Amino acid sequence: MIRWEAVIGLEIHVQLATQSKIFSAASTAFGAEPNTQACAVDLGLPGVLPVLNLEAVRMAVMFGLAIDATIAQHSVFARKNYFYPDLPKGYQISQYELPIVEHGRLEITLDDGVQKVIGITRAHLEEDAGKSLHEEFDEFTGVDLNRAGTPLIEVVSEPDMRSAKEAILYMKKIHSIVRYLGISDGNMQEGSFRCDANVSIRPAGDAGYGTRTEIKNLNSFRFVERAIDFEIGRQTAVLEDGGEIAQETRLYDDVTGETRSMRSKEEANDYRYFPDPDLLPVVIPQDMVEAIRGQLPELPSEKATRFCTQYGLDAHDAETLATSRELAEYFEHTARHTDAKAKLVVNWITGELSAALNQDHIEITESPVSSTMLAGLLNRIEDGTISGKIAKDVFRSMWTGEGDADTIIESRGLRQITDDSEIERLVDQVLQDNPEQVEQFRSGKDKVFGFFVGRVMKLSQGKANPKQVNGLLRKKLK
Repeated sequence: MIRWEAVIGLEIHVQLATQSKIFSAASTAFGAEPNTQACAVDLGLPGVLPVLNLEAVRMAVMFGLAIDATIAQHSVFARKNYFYPDLPKGYQISQYELPIVEHGRLEITLDDGVQKVIGITRAHLEEDAGKSLHEEFDEFTGVDLNRAGTPLIEVVSEPDMRSAKEAILYMKKIHSIVRYLGISDGNMQEGSFRCDANVSIRPAGDAGYGTRTEIKNLNSFRFVERAIDFEIGRQTAVLEDGGEIAQETRLYDDVTGETRSMRSKEEANDYRYFPDPDLLPVVIPQDMVEAIRGQLPELPSEKATRFCTQYGLDAHDAETLATSRELAEYFEHTARHTDAKAKLVVNWITGELSAALNQDHIEITESPVSSTMLAGLLNRIEDGTISGKIAKDVFRSMWTGEGDADTIIESRGLRQITDDSEIERLVDQVLQDNPEQVEQFRSGKDKVFGFFVGRVMKLSQGKANPKQVNGLLRKKLK
């Protein structure tokens, strides 16, 4: 049997967070009534001329610098000609031969800890098309042109990925970077971040490429992974049955979990690219590039490295926290306001806090437990006021709005028992009440020790200091 290898490249479309469109002053706000934010320029009416949005150029340069790419000091806009109902001009203004960003790179960390570099061929500026609406009409297709002219950067990777998991790691890294830079909100539900996946397979070890298919308009990480995995399986089955792969564009059906043919795949010459006669070449002075470089924030990989050195975190924890700018800021603020070890802070953020956020379907910026409140709770664990078990109950009360940790601890009388004489009294009572288990322990059945700990904790209503309970029990049982 031939062992097959997947070859995957992604084209990621990132909507830039400008207030107006790339070539007009029309608003880019999401959620407006259909066709209320498409002006004469977006519609390509006779006599109108596009004017380039400088902020879109600045954002594209920021992204290029963040991926260690070459910023073209001279780039050109081109017309990409094709007919579709949501493209009123009959062409899309994009970039072809001379894009604004070229030859970038991004490093991802695989499951086994190995670092892999994914090449980025280009990132070019372009305008978005409108949107066809099929579900809302029984016999017709509606067209909403509000998105027409919305600024995008299209990030085109090299075919360097070999699995759906690698593709997701790369895609999430791009998503993290654009949000860190503040150039996109990355909202996949609203179409601000979407992806086309190019997939082919070849015999493992071959240097050449198989015939590729393109899966269009994937708008969630889960769909990207499922679509690629399905397509790899489909192509493998076709080739092993003696068939040939058709070069085509396919759509992913999230109900069936399958891809289906949409149309034959176009080549660049099908679009008849030529320089847009209404737009001058874009010239970016080096001093502008350097000024933008000086404004770059600390990026996810840099932040993860600093978390390892400054807080002693392992690489996995550091990378998990650094993925989201908001999550990283929450961690740092908590760590600065608590005496607890950084690892305990991480465990609470990735454990109790993340579980609560997921359960309520909210982002960390909406958390009812602020970083200051969490730090206060961790301080009470650290100074022995409450146990870790009681702390979880306190956290749940904080989450439902009952106050900060100190308020809840005092109002409920949850302070941990740390008085040795009181704990000794509880231990003595448990040992006196369970002579059979005492004999079992002394005869070598060490597992009975957990039974004693549980009985003491139950007797103290969970308030006894577990460390002291363990110490006194071992002393008494000897």
